[in-house]
Amino acid sequence: MLAVHFDQHGGPETLYLKEVAKPSPGEGEVLLKVAASALNRADLLQRQGRYPPPQGASSILGLEASGHVAELGPGCQGHWKIGDSCMALLSGGGQAQYVTIPEELLMPIPEGLTLFQAAAIPEAWLTAFQLLHFVGHVQAGDSVLIHAGSSGVGTAAIQLARMAGAIPLVTAGSQHKLQMTIKLGAAAGFNYKEEDFSEATLKFTKGVGVNLILDCIGGSYWEKNVNCLAVDGRWILYGLMGGADVSGPLFSKLLFKRGSLIASLLRSRDKKYKQTLVKAFTEQILPHFSKEDPQCLLPVVDRIYPMAEIQAAHGYMESNRNLGKIILELPQ
Repeated sequence: MLAVHFDQHGGPETLYLKEVAKPSPGEGEVLLKVAASALNRADLLQRQGRYPPPQGASSILGLEASGHVAELGPGCQGHWKIGDSCMALLSGGGQAQYVTIPEELLMPIPEGLTLFQAAAIPEAWLTAFQLLHFVGHVQAGDSVLIHAGSSGVGTAAIQLARMAGAIPLVTAGSQHKLQMTIKLGAAAGFNYKEEDFSEATLKFTKGVGVNLILDCIGGSYWEKNVNCLAVDGRWILYGLMGGADVSGPLFSKLLFKRGSLIASLLRSRDKKYKQTLVKAFTEQILPHFSKEDPQCLLPVVDRIYPMAEIQAAHGYMESNRNLGKIILELPQ
């Protein structure tokens, strides 16, 4: 099969397509013939040598995919049959023509969605769902500040926060991105390049601050995050796009607010946790992707690249111009 490959860490130019052995499904696993996979920041970091895959995971890039069941491994419980269309949360391996997955991590594709739209759901939406509900314990009426609001996780978190009865606020780097987030349900958006999002957040909340922050930026935002965090607020760190270093009185400021700083990653979670997360998401959230649903959820797809244009796809993500997900189309 063809897979995205790199021989050394570096920029997008290190990526190319390589013929590798097709995997075989193990006990309780399904072999998926991949139709589409989506890019994530983790793919860029792994290519750069800054985020190795978890032990036992495929070294091939790709944390989510959609396609069709090609083969059932021994011990499968009969939930899936050959030819079924589905989407999957992966620890790696999605940017290849075939990938193996524990059957419990497969999800049905909501009716009316394309395989490209489906590929935009698993990693981004499960991350947002996990951050809001499993980690952040979001409640109706909570105000939620979502950094990188136009990203895959950001666009999912806006919609999921609204569904939970919370008030989503976002940061983004352009008016065009902010307009898109408002259409998705953000109550307000702040251009971090043109204004102090912390002061704008405090103004919007009448000085109270936000109950929950979803932060993929890290170091460069710490002071502004603490500044606009409400008393007893939860600040969830799930990325370090703005660096890992903190210089200043973080602890005293956080202590004064009685704030909680919680770090969370999804990729390195164990199989049982991911199964519980996928089951909850499938039961509670997937039905709302139906067009008949009054709260219809929408995966946001920015661009679709053929697999052969993997270098261009990575370059586009690194430029931070995307609104929503960047999709790879696999040759069939």
